[in-house]
Amino acid sequence: MRAGAGGPSAAEPSVPVAVEVTFLRMEVPPAVPAPALPEDVSVARVRQCSVPFYRYLYGTVGGPWLWWLRRTVPDAELARYLAQPSVMLRVLYRGGEPAGFYELEARRDRTVNLSYFGLMPWMIGQGLGRAFLRDAVDAAWGAGAVAVTVNTCTADHPRALPNYVDCGFAPLRRQREVWPVPKRLGLEVPDHLRVDAPP
Repeated sequence: MRAGAGGPSAAEPSVPVAVEVTFLRMEVPPAVPAPALPEDVSVARVRQCSVPFYRYLYGTVGGPWLWWLRRTVPDAELARYLAQPSVMLRVLYRGGEPAGFYELEARRDRTVNLSYFGLMPWMIGQGLGRAFLRDAVDAAWGAGAVAVTVNTCTADHPRALPNYVDCGFAPLRRQREVWPVPKRLGLEVPDHLRVDAPP
């Protein structure tokens, strides 16, 4: 979730947010069997994701964890990104409604990056995360990955990093980043992530 193409302009009013980002990598598929999802839960690939549906998923899942960068990307640019064959989006459903989603991106070096992963806020704590994460990992390996990567940060759910490690990811490095989160997005920034604006 770094600023880049489609990100905020330098002159746009923003809130500086400091996070520690942990980068992780999985070199071989998990050896243990995948945990089963509950009977009333299913996972479906969205092959032609519309921008409004993507924004609903991204905004609802990522709202509590300060997912902001994709909110700044114009609709046309986001539509082009979602249409790329290298991008895979899968949605978790429970009782007919979306319960979470993840996004994979295959890269030229044949690594597959787990770009986004999460559950709807009201689905957290129901025992879905571990099996859904394994579905993401298995989908990445099934796409022909030579390795799977992911990163998480101190703005994410506290269990995100332990869950990735438990699934088989190994931390590679950590780095501090400062994000210019645009004020126009109206996102609530936790006090412990705020940094003083430059003079």
